Amino acid sequence: MASARPDPSVSTEVPGAQRRPIPRARDGCTPRPAPQGGAQSRLGGSLPLSTDRGARGRVRPLCYIHLLGPRAFQIVSRGGLAWLKCAKFSRYRWLLHAFSTRQGGVSRAPAAGLNLGFTDGEQRARVEQNRRFFFAQLGAASFALASLRQIHSPHVYQVTRAAGGRLEYRFCGIPFPEPCPETPPAGDALLTDEPGILLSVRSADCLPVVLVDSQRRAVAVIHAGWRGLLARVIEKTVGEMRRLFGSEPPRLLAALGPSIRTCCYEVGEEVLEAFHGRFPQAEKFFCQPPNPSRAWAERAPAFLLPARPPAREPRAAPTAHLDLVAGAQEQLRNAALNLRNVSVADFCTACRTDLFFSHRKEGRRTGRSMAVVGIRPDAPR
Repeated sequence: MASARPDPSVSTEVPGAQRRPIPRARDGCTPRPAPQGGAQSRLGGSLPLSTDRGARGRVRPLCYIHLLGPRAFQIVSRGGLAWLKCAKFSRYRWLLHAFSTRQGGVSRAPAAGLNLGFTDGEQRARVEQNRRFFFAQLGAASFALASLRQIHSPHVYQVTRAAGGRLEYRFCGIPFPEPCPETPPAGDALLTDEPGILLSVRSADCLPVVLVDSQRRAVAVIHAGWRGLLARVIEKTVGEMRRLFGSEPPRLLAALGPSIRTCCYEVGEEVLEAFHGRFPQAEKFFCQPPNPSRAWAERAPAFLLPARPPAREPRAAPTAHLDLVAGAQEQLRNAALNLRNVSVADFCTACRTDLFFSHRKEGRRTGRSMAVVGIRPDAPR
């Protein structure tokens, strides 16, 4: 039997990726070198390759390439656009999913590229044009788009079709939920088991998560920033899939999309305190310092012998680098998922603003990427 030809629009190679692991800093954090150089991309254009040259002139790859498994995600290039697909999801013909990049599109600075969110200063017509083109290239033009007014919350909604094809959002967590009168509702996670509905969340540094139940044909999408992780939005979504669809968590598949990573995500004392107050294993989620009390203890000698009166001595608040992926994996583990079924797209959105939008790196007026998932209406069971 002849083997199937590979899809020329799909590449398992990542622009700028190198196979060897990168060096680690002494405190366990990954250094963030300055971008230099350039490389020809598999996406069909010239994309900047962010690298750092050491003392001997050797090129070291950036943080997002650390232990990169290029087979976990594929880059699809079609019609001048590019998006990421999870390799484990691709085996299911009934499933449609994507994590968009900023390649292509008609938006202009400061949201230049394929901006899929209605951000400040962006013309609505351009975003709508970007969305139409993106959905057409995905093959999702006939799907009904389900979206949210994202508020960094643990709120989860089940999406169904009402009479006449209108979408209904039912708030999860109450015994007999009524359809939400507000559209789109305020929340950060969507789930459905009905074909023809395209669930979506938008992000520009926050972590997009897609869940798939291949047995029940049910899907979910989650927007998880640090506040959402703190509220356990991922655990709650898995619990709702189990309650509503009968999903078995060990059989669920999860894909963690591009987000800001530890190298660039510096947070303050309030975030450290909040996570240590709710998660016994919170030290796993941070680079140095591991906990607030140690951070203040390290500064204590400076206050015992100040150069001027202590009341006038300025002191900087302790900071650390938050690992959103580690927090998400811990919640998936707590929800009984098998971590072998969890795929991670190892891109830092703040390091790779050539591919993604970054609120922290580019400001609040930058664009928004989109993670989408849906069930094809014409797929055989």
